[in-house]
Amino acid sequence: MQRSIRYTLLASSLLLAFPALAQPAGDLPLMPWPQQVELAQPQGKLVLDYRLAIAIQGDDLAGALPGWRERIERQTGWTLAPQGAKNATATIDIIIKQQVAAQPLPDSDESYQLKVTPQGVTLAANTRFGALRGMETLLQLVQTDGENTFIPLVNITDVPRFPWRGVLLDSARHFLPVQDILRQLDGMAAAKLNVLHWHLTDDQGWRFASEHYPKLQQLASDGHFYTREQMEQVVAYATARGIRVVPEIDLPGHASTIAVAYPDLMSAAGPYQMERAWGVHKPTLDPANDKVYQFVDSIIGELAAIFPDPYLHIGGDEVDATQWKESKTIQAFMQQNQLADTHALQAFFNQKLEKILEKHQRRMVGWDEIYHPALPHNIVIQSWQGPDALGASAQDGYQGILSTGFYLDQPHRAAFHYRNEVLPQPLGVVTEVRAGESAQSWQFSMPRLKGSAVEGTFTLIEGKEGWRGFIDFKGKSRRAVQEIEWRTPEQVTFRIDSWMGETRPVLTLQQEQLSGYILVGNVRYPATGSKLAAIPAGKMPVVPGAQQQANILGGEAALWAENIRAPIIDLKLWPRAFAVAERLWSAKDVTDENNMYQRLAAVDAWSVVSVGLQQHMETAREFTRLANSVDITPLQVLAEAVEPGQYYTRHHLKFQAGNYHQFEPLNRFADALPAESAAVRDLHAQVALLLQDKNHLAAAQAIRERLQHWQRNGAPVQKVIAGNVVMKDLAPVAQDVSSLADLGLMLLERYQQGKPLSEAEAEQAQQQLDAATQIRDEVVIAAVYPLETLLRGITVQ
Repeated sequence: MQRSIRYTLLASSLLLAFPALAQPAGDLPLMPWPQQVELAQPQGKLVLDYRLAIAIQGDDLAGALPGWRERIERQTGWTLAPQGAKNATATIDIIIKQQVAAQPLPDSDESYQLKVTPQGVTLAANTRFGALRGMETLLQLVQTDGENTFIPLVNITDVPRFPWRGVLLDSARHFLPVQDILRQLDGMAAAKLNVLHWHLTDDQGWRFASEHYPKLQQLASDGHFYTREQMEQVVAYATARGIRVVPEIDLPGHASTIAVAYPDLMSAAGPYQMERAWGVHKPTLDPANDKVYQFVDSIIGELAAIFPDPYLHIGGDEVDATQWKESKTIQAFMQQNQLADTHALQAFFNQKLEKILEKHQRRMVGWDEIYHPALPHNIVIQSWQGPDALGASAQDGYQGILSTGFYLDQPHRAAFHYRNEVLPQPLGVVTEVRAGESAQSWQFSMPRLKGSAVEGTFTLIEGKEGWRGFIDFKGKSRRAVQEIEWRTPEQVTFRIDSWMGETRPVLTLQQEQLSGYILVGNVRYPATGSKLAAIPAGKMPVVPGAQQQANILGGEAALWAENIRAPIIDLKLWPRAFAVAERLWSAKDVTDENNMYQRLAAVDAWSVVSVGLQQHMETAREFTRLANSVDITPLQVLAEAVEPGQYYTRHHLKFQAGNYHQFEPLNRFADALPAESAAVRDLHAQVALLLQDKNHLAAAQAIRERLQHWQRNGAPVQKVIAGNVVMKDLAPVAQDVSSLADLGLMLLERYQQGKPLSEAEAEQAQQQLDAATQIRDEVVIAAVYPLETLLRGITVQ
């Protein structure tokens, strides 16, 4: 049995041994939430002052000590007394039971126990890695209230649910300076993430300085690449924080940069030029050319000398087989080797690649496309295609990690990532129509801005306990739908978390025809369809057995860089990566979204102060550039009501406009925005409270103040927009936000007065809301949706 599988089984047994205290309790600002938390005294505190000492025994973590002391000073504003002073008023004792090598491994023990008493703090861990994780928990617990700076009296026992908890950083499409990568490693350590997946090559850039093939960085990097010393610096910095670094070199596709530098290695004759457009391109390595394997051997040898991790990622995704199919030499090679198709040819290439990796004491990681029975079972398959692909490979005995649902370059809400369970799940809904129940099935089509339409069917069943249902997207397995709501006898809505993001159809089902829209994230896509005569056959989810599920090692958040440049990287990664980290570390049943958001807000602020992350500074800096002034309040207020277009909508809009390339400036208002608006989420919550209780004065006042705030911002923000050509397309968005504030105040007044809208008034209000939902300048007015809820609440009185 593989070491990492043993780790997973050990972690699972530890989790089962814990009492049912996994769900967050109290107001502890912890994220990810530990496996077991006990409040020793509900209001008990260990009061701190500047005479705080830290003592370490059992392993050499002295190099971490100055950093921990500096972070405490940042969090408190103190200057701590020198380490070793005799008059310490509180001591943090770190006890490490076993000394191990500093290099983290896939099965490193990260468990720890933390005990805070009135006498001090004891952090006990089996290894240095548990001590590192436990110190992050302790730093999150350092708080200040109206009386003291303190740590609450708690007992914590903790161990990660999954051993592989990663973040993919893409340095190929937009280069990331070393200092920005080091800062993300600080954030990863704070979130207890333990794998940096470093995407170093792609069609748009080769970022790894090769000694044997120097033309790669000379001709295919635009001068932006990492020296060996810089890569070693990243590895050392990560190692000190208990983080593995797994480099990725794309093979055999996504190889335009190799083609520019060494065209003789490709499957078609050159010459080639640097590829600037995003997408999948044709240049592909020639599996029939022995020089290709010499090249790969040298590159892997160079990487193995820099990156000590036992795994190396070879990409393997999105291979355009055009050059293979058009090459007479390669076609003859396939016949000679009895390779039935290009997938078999890629498997042949990967078999040879796996032998080269084995020669250099490395194991293969690759994307879904490398899955093939010809490959040994010691490889790891990273899934971007979803739980079915992950489940199938795990069931077949291959180890895997999940990235679907954790793509942070797409601006999804944190709750969407938080709901993304790593292990494949059964359908969870009864599909049979039982006696006394009725069912209806519909087929639908949703055109997209780029690519083929999304098609499928859904079935809704009405039974004694209400409505249930499921959806069958074309080519994917059946999934249960949630939150079925009939807004009128003809209009229905429900939610499904799909590969596109949070997906909410709002459909009118009338006279055998389907019309309406599907809300993907925050963007509306039109949908049409018709009623079916019977429930269609569907494909059930692929759910491996318990033993095979141990093959799933964890997951990775992915931060692809088409829409990301270094000055906004923190903004795109944080704080949402904490939500992903919790899904990978914490118990499966830690799922309360409201509690998650409460703790996420706390850890967001903590990460800025203690860790030095720059998500808020980056927004302020971008707003300052856009406003041509340090007075950025008008843009900040506008940002409360809007969000960047979610899913791949922004990609597709750039493609339609001919701007889907490396030189498209990422300097819009949309680029400076977080993925979701906390103000809109709060407005949703306040509207829900008010609709539950018309006399909820605090909720009514909160709604009124928010809308008045947006209303007053109309003239100031238009002045700022007019001062920068980059924002000219925002002017109608800002106008609509002001108009919606007027509408919302009117709806609030009518609701509180108990004066429902007439049918004509309600229709006019809905038309105004619908008109404001269009995406403009790559942003969406997210405030539409809580106001739409308020409108429905008035009309159904």
